[in-house]
Amino acid sequence: MPETIGFLKPRQAVLDRRGEIIADLADLLPDGCLISDERGLKPFETDAFLAYRRLPLAVVLPETTEQVAAVLKYCSRYGIPVVPRGAGTSLSGGAIPQEDAIVVGLSKMSRILDVDLFNRTATVQAGVTNLNISEAVGADGFFYAPDPSSQLACTIGGNIGMNSGGAHCLKYGVTTNNLLGVKMVLFDGTVIDLGGKALDAPGYDLLGLVCGSEGQLGIVTEATVRLIAKPEGARPVLFGFSASEAAGSCVADIIGSGVIPVAIEFMDKPAIEICEAFAHAGYPLDVEALLIVEVEGSEAEMEAMLQGIIEIARRHGVVTIKESQSALEAALIWKGRKSAFGATGRVADYICMDGTVPLSQLSHVLRRTGEIVASYGLRVANVFHAGDGNMHPLILYNINDPADAARAEAAGNDILKLCVDAGGCLTGEHGVGIEKRDLMRHQYNKADLDQQMAVRAAFDPQWLLNPSKVFPLEGRPQA
Repeated sequence: MPETIGFLKPRQAVLDRRGEIIADLADLLPDGCLISDERGLKPFETDAFLAYRRLPLAVVLPETTEQVAAVLKYCSRYGIPVVPRGAGTSLSGGAIPQEDAIVVGLSKMSRILDVDLFNRTATVQAGVTNLNISEAVGADGFFYAPDPSSQLACTIGGNIGMNSGGAHCLKYGVTTNNLLGVKMVLFDGTVIDLGGKALDAPGYDLLGLVCGSEGQLGIVTEATVRLIAKPEGARPVLFGFSASEAAGSCVADIIGSGVIPVAIEFMDKPAIEICEAFAHAGYPLDVEALLIVEVEGSEAEMEAMLQGIIEIARRHGVVTIKESQSALEAALIWKGRKSAFGATGRVADYICMDGTVPLSQLSHVLRRTGEIVASYGLRVANVFHAGDGNMHPLILYNINDPADAARAEAAGNDILKLCVDAGGCLTGEHGVGIEKRDLMRHQYNKADLDQQMAVRAAFDPQWLLNPSKVFPLEGRPQA
């Protein structure tokens, strides 16, 4: 893809000192925790936003908070940019480095430090994968609620940076609703603790500020998260509709009725066909749109909730209703949904967008999304968290055709503007990164942006933490 998103110009003074910087970092870290050769750096030049890439100056893989603090103190002293990195699953370019930057990867910090079932909390290092927490406490009847589609690989540190969600965030909330505390290293090397095991903490809600800050305020090295008791039972049901607009209206009416399922996921026909070909989940292929609605509780509770949902679906012309009849069927239904992004990659290159809209606007935005993509001569597959209006249109294109790639990026920008104009926002869980950075002015006026940048500068006056991300490059305060 031709690069239409700019990066800050690398600092020549830093590039000129590369050999000295690498030698100094080697003195700060144990053996095996520093990568500086070109071949070793290659895997870190991009993340899941594959259209852009930069080879970093070096990569450090610390094992402790103290080592992270030592690296940041050194980089602060010599004015060296730092890019935090979890598993590199960011779809907005949040972990793409630049040539004068040190990547601080947290993959070696992967220990579960404490499980407190009495207080229903777990304290983990930032490199622990999302799914690993649920696996560690599953035998005791608990789980960690946020479940991004990449939960097998994505890490808690990255989840905190992007305030990640997942299919079950409709009932249980996104990362910020399940995060109780963090240990974080500021850019000058200072280590601070925010929150803890208590349900609330005195003073300003700095924890809320950190969650979703995309690694620009500090590097989170540990997190205390909320554990939730597993429900008595759970049942996903497939609802097929003859039109996407009907499915979108059904979602709005389900939520408007006061019924809150644990999840409501949407797929349009292209997404249904892609996911069914991969997972063989039993999705109906004769419908234009599919909702996966999951309820949980006792058998009586699930039955009562489903009857209300089915009645609403019938008012919107539902043509197929299929309840899972076994744990295997339920697992297959979710396998298809959680494999959607990977399965689409078997069919075509794609850009995955991430805008959020009010549920009342869901049908309108779905219709306009199709019209926008078609106007660029491209195809789109829609699969997203319908219950909270977090849309993920997958714009299909040929990455080896520069003109096609440019059209895909332009279509994506138009869709995100549409989400904002419909009363929503640029991102639900993927973050801003570089992808949406230049659209921030469409979401916010100058006063709003200036205030946000002032808060960011209070934590990092030199603007060296993840520096090319989130805010437009023009108009930033001088470091």
